[in-house]
Amino acid sequence: MTAEEEPSRAAGGCVLAILAAVVVAVVFAASTTAGVLSLWSAGVFALWRTARRMSASRTTPPPRGVAPESDEAARRRLKKARGATDPNGVMCIIHAPAEEEVNES
Repeated sequence: MTAEEEPSRAAGGCVLAILAAVVVAVVFAASTTAGVLSLWSAGVFALWRTARRMSASRTTPPPRGVAPESDEAARRRLKKARGATDPNGVMCIIHAPAEEEVNES
């Protein structure tokens, strides 16, 4: 099959929508209560799935900066760190600047 002969996604979506409408019509014909419950269930499932997909796409990006090349380098950097107290009495740890500059453009 070439690119011109491939079926479109819209056509597939229309076929699925018609199929779903037929299934809903059959369920409503059998029982109105079952039809209403099935529509509510399908709606809740669609909302749940959309919410899960949204939360996965909004993850925190990785931190910027130069990561230590090894555990030993991290220990050396921690030893160089010094403590300071700000005017409010909060203890802060001040690290020495990284050896490599990070280009943030």
